[in-house]
Amino acid sequence: MAGTNTNTPSSEIQPNGAANSQSENAPDVDPETTNGAEQDAADTDDQSGETIFQLTVNLPHDPKKIQIMVSSQEAIHDVRQSIIELPGTFQYSCFHLEHKGQPINDFIQISEVDGLTADSELTLVEDLYTEKEARLHVVRVREIIGAAGNRTDTLHGILAGTSLHDSVTQAAQKSIEEGGVEAHAVANYDFQSPGALATLLPEVSEVAPKIVKSISVSPWNPPPYHLRQKGHLLYLLLTTNEGEQYQITSHVSGFYVNKSSNSKFDPFPRPAPKAHHAHSLLVLIGDLSPSFDASFKKLLESNNSKEPLATFQITNAAPASPWIVPSTTSPLLAHQPDITRTQETYLISGIENTDTLRDWNEEFQSTRELPKENVHDRVFRERLTSKLFADYNDTAARGAVLVARGEVAPLNPTEGRDAQIFVYNNVFFSFGADGVGTFASEGGDEAARVATGKDVMGVRMVNQLDIDGLFTPGTVVVDYLGKRLVGQSIVPGIFKQRDPGENQIDYGAVDGKDVVADNEQFVSTFEKLSKALKVKKHPVWDKDGKRHELEGSVETKGLLGTDGRKYVLDLYRITPLDISWMDEFGTAIGSPDPVDEASESAYPHRMTVLRPELVEAYWKVKMRDWVNAELASRRQAQKDTPEAAQLEDKPEGDDEKEKSADDESSTEVSKATDGDKERIDISNFNFSLNPDAFSGQVPVTDAEKEELAKDEQDVRQACQFLRETVIPELINDLKEGDVGHPMDGQSFSRLLHKRGINIRYLGKIAQLAEGKQLESLHNLALQEMASRAFKHIAGKYLRYLPIPLTSSCIAHLLNCLLGTDLNAKPKAVVDPALAALYPKTDLAFEKVTPESLREEIENQILRRYQYKVEPTWASAIKHTQMLREISLKLGLQLEMKEFCYTSESAAAQAPPAVNGSAPKENGVSGQSTSSKKKKKSRDGSPAAAASAAQRLTFVPDDILNVVPVVKEASPRSSLAEEALEAGRISIMQGQKKLGQELLLESLSLHEQIYGIIHPEVARVYNSLSMLYYQLDEKDAAVELARKAVIVSERTLGVDNAETLLSYLNLGLFCHGSGESRLALRYVKHALELWKIIYGTNHPDSITTLNNAAVMLQHLKDYHESRLWFEASLKVCEAIYGMQSINAATLLFQLAQALALDQDSKGAVNRMRESYNIFLSELGPTDKNTKEAESWLEQLTQNAVSIAKHAKDVQARRIRAGIRVSPRVTLGQTHPQPQVGQTAQAASGRDPAHAKGLDSRTIDELVRFIEGSDQKTTPKKRPGRSNPKRRGGASVAGS
Repeated sequence: MAGTNTNTPSSEIQPNGAANSQSENAPDVDPETTNGAEQDAADTDDQSGETIFQLTVNLPHDPKKIQIMVSSQEAIHDVRQSIIELPGTFQYSCFHLEHKGQPINDFIQISEVDGLTADSELTLVEDLYTEKEARLHVVRVREIIGAAGNRTDTLHGILAGTSLHDSVTQAAQKSIEEGGVEAHAVANYDFQSPGALATLLPEVSEVAPKIVKSISVSPWNPPPYHLRQKGHLLYLLLTTNEGEQYQITSHVSGFYVNKSSNSKFDPFPRPAPKAHHAHSLLVLIGDLSPSFDASFKKLLESNNSKEPLATFQITNAAPASPWIVPSTTSPLLAHQPDITRTQETYLISGIENTDTLRDWNEEFQSTRELPKENVHDRVFRERLTSKLFADYNDTAARGAVLVARGEVAPLNPTEGRDAQIFVYNNVFFSFGADGVGTFASEGGDEAARVATGKDVMGVRMVNQLDIDGLFTPGTVVVDYLGKRLVGQSIVPGIFKQRDPGENQIDYGAVDGKDVVADNEQFVSTFEKLSKALKVKKHPVWDKDGKRHELEGSVETKGLLGTDGRKYVLDLYRITPLDISWMDEFGTAIGSPDPVDEASESAYPHRMTVLRPELVEAYWKVKMRDWVNAELASRRQAQKDTPEAAQLEDKPEGDDEKEKSADDESSTEVSKATDGDKERIDISNFNFSLNPDAFSGQVPVTDAEKEELAKDEQDVRQACQFLRETVIPELINDLKEGDVGHPMDGQSFSRLLHKRGINIRYLGKIAQLAEGKQLESLHNLALQEMASRAFKHIAGKYLRYLPIPLTSSCIAHLLNCLLGTDLNAKPKAVVDPALAALYPKTDLAFEKVTPESLREEIENQILRRYQYKVEPTWASAIKHTQMLREISLKLGLQLEMKEFCYTSESAAAQAPPAVNGSAPKENGVSGQSTSSKKKKKSRDGSPAAAASAAQRLTFVPDDILNVVPVVKEASPRSSLAEEALEAGRISIMQGQKKLGQELLLESLSLHEQIYGIIHPEVARVYNSLSMLYYQLDEKDAAVELARKAVIVSERTLGVDNAETLLSYLNLGLFCHGSGESRLALRYVKHALELWKIIYGTNHPDSITTLNNAAVMLQHLKDYHESRLWFEASLKVCEAIYGMQSINAATLLFQLAQALALDQDSKGAVNRMRESYNIFLSELGPTDKNTKEAESWLEQLTQNAVSIAKHAKDVQARRIRAGIRVSPRVTLGQTHPQPQVGQTAQAASGRDPAHAKGLDSRTIDELVRFIEGSDQKTTPKKRPGRSNPKRRGGASVAGS
């Protein structure tokens, strides 16, 4: 079925079929339960068994009948959900369905209902209410009629999960309407103006119409015992828009108006004619309030005008918390009175609150034990896993914040602060600090902190591998106001007191490393784990010198739970130690410098392990060498050259595959040959590393010593591979412009981690990043080191500070770092009344000065990254970008205002503007390095009064909130990724129809498993939009790119680097569909984001400016287009130099743009410059040189004729031949590569088939220009194409 609509992409792109169309009106759609075509092929191996048909449902009230599309594979439960979400049937929530008078079970499939066919009719029968159903009905009605108000979210912060897409699109449509046909968003654009923080805020939208004044639980609730016996469930209080107040009884039969008042209790029905009764509360309100119908209709229209994805509830992911939020007086943050807000917990989970306590560990492990025999089983299992991890992560993060704020009592109150443990909501919490001295020899608190982060990464890897019989506890790490908390599900038996002589642990080290346990039961499961992680089986020795053979690291522990399951714990050492680093910086065992806090230059801890991605890359290199050696020896043995040659470059293909979760899939590494060709069996290839090398093991015999020395040599070679191959390769790729440049700390960290490079190598990267081409990388590395150092320093001051004083501390530290140009000697602003409440608190932060903070940051950078910064580093800070990095790392939410970093910007402040409105069309003049809006002055607060005496960039009131930063361990869906990869491969092999079916299948699986609003879904929308664009399915590409933007904004952040790239691609695809004005609006928004994320002149913005120039040519605004080409050339010359080939290609385009703009003299000069660069760089025989020469001759001879030809050109067809570097696009728009991705991967071409440069003559080019020749653009540089960019969305480790 997935492929039935291959010619209609717009319908095909909505595998959510019915759900999408119905849910637009439903404010409370749960995206996890969707209905319609998406349940199709994904749910079954037997494609032929599925049918899609229309059912009629008979209703008890108007409209009496509805039709819905269903699939035979759907559960009845999904049909119910569809009915609930249709506008005409909002009122129903408590009902069952019948077929031919027989009730149907909600949990069976439609195909299992006897006699149900396409012509059948179902009947909806209203059920009697229970107390739980009545409570949930009230919650649902409140949501539908918009009476739920603003829910208080104690975790994700202000405006979490917001989207700017609607604001940006509406602004574009408005400007087109006002400006007429000629208007476009980028007129007179200022390329060098500073970024405006107001870009990050949504427009203030019109307030939705109010349907009722209030609806809440009555003070008479709950019903007394004798009335419960009569079927009374709840008592409610309703105030209509007309001001009438009604007391309502919720009865098992429905809802009716009773005779109670505020002072008299009489919960029985009113007599006629004032009697009102209905099964649904929604219908009852409609009967009581005359204005209800009209205002409800308006509300539905208002909801429908919004993009549904922007309003869906986020259920399977954490919403992104913006770091810049509107002022507290903004309409966006209006705090409304709503008595029911405090009652919602009761309405959702009842008096007993029994629905909320869950046995997390049992849920995790029983989900892991679910069958995974066929696709249907896997979809169900992965969907449940995704939801369970999301729920657990949310609960653990909430609990961690409460623990950090001192709201939860410790289980061991007599112990020291860092050693205390807590249990809240069945999650076990401890501090990520060395409270009991476990890590004393490794680096104390620093080592403990790193171990917790590495443990989460290890747990995520084990979850991803999904090894049968091996279980992990749910694990989350939360950083909040300087404290690191670890939340784990409670493993049964972990607190059990063992008998004397019994070990607490069954496999691995017990009590330090003095005792080693090696329970035989664990060998088989740990063997599978070690094989997958490339860990070598190796001996370790206990304190008595007794040898134990372990499958994993001695630090990795196995515990046999009292439930009989085998748990793996402490996964922070699944890879070997980075001995090169430890030797160099004095942390290796036996090195002269002890690891302690006092040491100035030694690295702060010994937990310096290699990344699993590096071990994987090194394993592939070793395997390639082995395969090549095998082939060589085989060639000697058999004279069978053709077959051997066929297999020669096989491992490259394996390189392209993503690391497979299952080992079986990598046991044979041979190309899919024609079946009779010989395969190379790599099961004989064996390479693994000993994770306990260099960890202080003391072998006894000579043979053991020799074996350990060999293991240590292998580890040393892996470390050399990192330093001598991986890091230089990355630097070279970025220098050549082969891959997308990182633009902020997050994208930089992801790029390093993907390549297997640890963050501690930032200093090395900063040293290697020399020259103009790598200036952006050098500055980014410095910014990242400084912001991470600031995070550690701030954490030290915040860790034990009472919550009410934290804003003062943060504001003062920010002033000392970023506000010194305005006030060189800032004083901390502390409310004396608050400080007096905490007499014993150490307010050490007050003593911090700009000089002492700079010195501390320099020391931290020296210790953590072994890099000595220039003395002038502080003056080179980009204020807005540094503020953003610090805010994201500490979880700050700052009020949007014009932060004055210098006295000039303080003098040139703009007048006040409407709170929360989007930016004006252009950047601001003047010196401000930040936003151009000025919020209302803050006269009222004591902090404002205190800061009036001194001019400060930040005051405590600017820090509106702090959100926790969470690292979690949820695995990705292997099933959805397999389908995506299969689709990609099919398309690369030319099987377009099959490829599209598989891509749709993958999209459907992603949406089913993750829910619609999830970072992984945003990434698949983005990937698919590019693939569809290349397949010339333009409408489908635009629709998917729009979804990618919204989902990315809501889950990754409105100013995340991935969101920015999604906007650029959306602009590109809109232009391809002929909507160039809208496209330019998206490009402009992306450029404004770029100014905030990175600043101006990012290397990748050359492509963006070029694309915009081509769009302007399409709109026949030749003069503006020329300005954008000039801007692109200016950035290119600054980065790559005046004589670079990149500059030559841009000069070539600019010459054409000048010809279009009637500047024939300028055109000739620019073309001559281009020709001269090609001549000197590539030589006279190169095709580019020859073409530039031909164009130069023609331009010189007949500028007018060329101008006429060029005028006929439609946008991107001016010139399609030259593309010297994939970073620079010529004469046509081009997808923006993701960070660290090659341009070829972005455009989806197979680099293996990249041809040489264009060799057409001028006449052929003229024909091409006129549209009679439709060849695609060849590429020059194959590059290293890896279109996959997966990876958890967790925050990069520190």
